[in-house]
Amino acid sequence: MRKLTSVILAACLLPVAAAAQEAATSASGGTVRVLDKLNGSVTDLELTNGQSATVGRLVVTLGECRFPTDNPMGDAFQMITLQFEGNLEPVFMGWMIASSPAVSAFDNARYDVWPLSCITS
Repeated sequence: MRKLTSVILAACLLPVAAAAQEAATSASGGTVRVLDKLNGSVTDLELTNGQSATVGRLVVTLGECRFPTDNPMGDAFQMITLQFEGNLEPVFMGWMIASSPAVSAFDNARYDVWPLSCITS
């Protein structure tokens, strides 16, 4: 009986969960902001997918940028890889969300990095 209740509950909640997921569209690139906390400089990097740029010793690579299909000016979701010059091993690799950068943050004493937007045109 307990298993049947779980199956019925799952069947009822599945359409709700599917509706909560927003369709996303891949963009050709995006804008990433880098703050150098040591000297207070802010650098905005406009990168295409797969492109890298260097700020100080930090190499920023944008893997992909996605945005809500129904709201192109809405939230940006970016796959970002960060590494220091001369090191092959990334110090950060993951998805960051523009509206909630702290959800998946790069924790570093010198640099803060967060996504701003996707290139939608």
